[in-house]
Amino acid sequence: MANVVIYLTPFCPYCVRAIQLLNYKQVKFTEIRVDTNMEQRHKMERKSKRTSVPQIFIDDKHIGGYDEMAALDRSNKLDPLLGL
Repeated sequence: MANVVIYLTPFCPYCVRAIQLLNYKQVKFTEIRVDTNMEQRHKMERKSKRTSVPQIFIDDKHIGGYDEMAALDRSNKLDPLLGL
């Protein structure tokens, strides 16, 4: 199983959708809130080169936000990345 990390805020609808998709696939993941931890927000921005949430990493590879993850799922490329 892949190591999945999602940088998020709890009130972001795209973050909620990303979590729902990962839960649907029964994938364990680590949530890192960036609304209450500026150090983690800066880390997310450095790693992803983006300021929006969510930012999703699979095995330390940045795949983007919810839209990119959903596109990978639609093209049947997400499951192999997740080790499913």
